[in-house]
Amino acid sequence: MLEISQLTLRFGGITALQDVGFGVAAGAMVGLIGPNGAGKTTLFNCLTRRYTPDAGTLAYEGASLLAQPPYALAGLGIARTFQNLGLFQRLSVRDNVLVGAHHRARGGFLSTGLRLPGVRRAEAGLRAEADELLRRLDLADVADRPAAGLPFGTLKRIELARALAVRPRLLLLDEPVNGLSHGEVDEFADRLRALRSDFDLTVIVVEHHMGFVMNTCDRVICLEFGRVIADGEPEAVQRDPAVVAAYLGSAA
Repeated sequence: MLEISQLTLRFGGITALQDVGFGVAAGAMVGLIGPNGAGKTTLFNCLTRRYTPDAGTLAYEGASLLAQPPYALAGLGIARTFQNLGLFQRLSVRDNVLVGAHHRARGGFLSTGLRLPGVRRAEAGLRAEADELLRRLDLADVADRPAAGLPFGTLKRIELARALAVRPRLLLLDEPVNGLSHGEVDEFADRLRALRSDFDLTVIVVEHHMGFVMNTCDRVICLEFGRVIADGEPEAVQRDPAVVAAYLGSAA
C-alpha cells in the first residue's frame, strides 16, 4: 500500500530525515518508535503533504503522493490524528467528527445555501454515519457538547472518530495513547484492534508507550536522528542492540 524510498528532509542545517525507506503492506499495523526528535512526526507530515521532502519518493497504492496537494489526501483514503490535539474546541463533538466527512459532502455553495433536498439528504447520511462512529467509540452521550472541557481520554477518542469519518484505508495515529491511564491504554488497544478488522484498516502508529506498541503492532520500525536503525517483529526490535542503546535503555 505504501512505499517510502530514500526520503530526506532538511530544515536549514538540520537533517530531520535521512534516506528513510520502508514499505507497508495493506492491512498491516506498524509501530514507529524512537527518541524525541528522531523524525517520527516529521515523517507523518511528509506523508500527509504538510512538508515536501528534499529528496526521495512516496508512493501510495502505486501512485506518487508528492504529486498530490494536502487537501486531496482524504479523498485518497488517508487520515491522521495529531500529537497535539487538533480539535475545534467550540464545535460540538458531532460537528468535530463531521469535519472528517467534509470531503464527501456533495453540495455546492448555492445548493447548500438554499438547503436543497439533495443537500439535506446528503447531510442526513453523513450525520447518521457520524452518530454511528460516536456510538462505536462510546461518545454518544457527549455528541452535542462542545469539545472544550471534556476529559483528555475522551478528546483522544473524538480525534479517532473524526479520522474514521474520512473512511480511511490508511490511518496514521500520532501518539494516540500519550497521557492516558493504564486502563485507558488497554481499552484503546482493544478498540483499535477491533476497528482495524472491522474497517479493513492499514495503521501506522507513532507511540512512546512500549507496552502498547509491542502488544498491538505486527511490526516495529525504529528511527534515530532521522534514520531507520531497526525494522522487524516487535520482539526482535525490542532486543536489537542499536534500539536498546538509542532508545529503550538497559537494566541498571
